[in-house]
Amino acid sequence: MKQARPLTIAGGRLVLPDGVREGALRLVDGRIDSLGDIAPHDGDEVLETTGKLVAPGLVDYGVFAVDKPAFHFGGITRAALMPDQSPPLDLPSRVAYIAKSGKPGFWVHPLAAATRGLEGTQLAEIALMCEAGARGISTGRRWIADTGVMLRLLHYAAMLDLTVVTHAEDGALTGDAVATAGEMATRFGLRSAPAEAEALALTRDIALAEMAGARVHFRQVTTRAGLALVRAAKARGLAITAGVTPAHFMLSDLATAEFRSFMRLSPPLRVEDDRRAVIEAIADGTIDVIASGHDPRGPEQKRLPFADAAPGMAGAETLLAMVLTLVRDGVIDTARAFDLVAAAPARLLGVEAGALVEGYDADIALIDPDKPWVVDSGKMKATAGNTPFDGQPTQGRVTALFKGGMRIGG
Repeated sequence: MKQARPLTIAGGRLVLPDGVREGALRLVDGRIDSLGDIAPHDGDEVLETTGKLVAPGLVDYGVFAVDKPAFHFGGITRAALMPDQSPPLDLPSRVAYIAKSGKPGFWVHPLAAATRGLEGTQLAEIALMCEAGARGISTGRRWIADTGVMLRLLHYAAMLDLTVVTHAEDGALTGDAVATAGEMATRFGLRSAPAEAEALALTRDIALAEMAGARVHFRQVTTRAGLALVRAAKARGLAITAGVTPAHFMLSDLATAEFRSFMRLSPPLRVEDDRRAVIEAIADGTIDVIASGHDPRGPEQKRLPFADAAPGMAGAETLLAMVLTLVRDGVIDTARAFDLVAAAPARLLGVEAGALVEGYDADIALIDPDKPWVVDSGKMKATAGNTPFDGQPTQGRVTALFKGGMRIGG
C-alpha cells in the first residue's frame, strides 16, 4: 500500500530539530515534501490540527517484542528488535524474515546476534546478517564475558561500519541478582549485586571500543559512576552512545518496597542518587537515546514472588508520556525530547526517519501533549501489561499516526 494522494497537515506546531514552530507539513508519495509556511496544493487532502504537536513518529531502539497495537498507541512507527528471540536472530534467514515483518504499518529493524545462540563464545555470521537486513549488532540481554571475543566482535563491527549494542553489567558480579545492593535489598532480603557491576563492564568495553575504533551503544546506563565513564569517553572523542528507559529516571529502588514484580527490571532499579544522575545525564547530553525497553511478560512470568519473576516491562505505550514529563519539569525542551526518542535512534539505525526533514519518510505523530490519562495495566494494548507505572496519572497522548503518509492510528 502507498499513499494515495498528497496530504497537508495544517495549523499545528512542528517539532523541528532546532525547536517548535507553527506551520504546515506536506506529505507526498510517503515522504515529507515540504514544511513550514506553506499552503496546500490543489487536490491535496487537508487535515487541520490546531494546536497539536506535529512530530516525527518515534523510533524505539532495542525492544524485545513487536506489539503493533501498543507501538501505534505510543506513536512509535519503527523499532530496533533485540536478537533475544526464540530462536535468536543469529542466522541470515531469521534476520531477513524479521526485516520484512510488520510492513506497511510498522517497520521492524532487526539487530543481529553478536554470537551464536547469544552464548558469548563464537561470533555469528554478522556480515551475512547485515546483508539480510540487520541494522546493527547486539550482545542481547547479557554482557560478553570473554574479552577476546568482545575485541574480535568490535574489530569486525568497525570493519563493517556497524554499531554494537551491548548490555553494561559484569555478569560475574550480577549472577542471579534481582536488586541493587543497598539498604532496600538488605531490608527485604533480595538477592543483590553491586551497582559497580555496571561501571566495570563499561570500563572494559570503552577501552576495547577505543582499541578497535568501533561504534558502541550501551543500551542502558543507569548509575552515576557509569554515566561519568560515558561522559569522559565522549569527551575523548570516542564513538560511544548511551541509552536508558523511563523506569530509571522515574523510579528508584524505593519502588521495590511493595515487592510488586512489575518493578523487577534489568538492570534493577537503582538508588535515588543514581536516578538523579540519569536525569542530569539526559539534560547534559550524556544520554543519547530513551527507549521503551518493551518486554511484555504475562502472568505466568510476573505473578510470582519478586525474586522469581522474569525481568522486563511493557513500555511502548508509556514511552512518550514519560519523556514528556521531562519537558514539563524543565529538564529538556520538546525538540530535545524528540531527538532522544526519534532522531537519535534513527541515526543509529541509519534510516531517513525520526525528524521532520524534507525527503525523509513521512512517519508522523500528531500529539496532544496536555491530554491527561491514567496508566492502567489491565487496559493496555500490549500482549501483557507489566508496566511499573500502573495507576500513575500522566499527560500526553497521540491523537493520529501516519506511516509513510498513510494513517494507521489515532
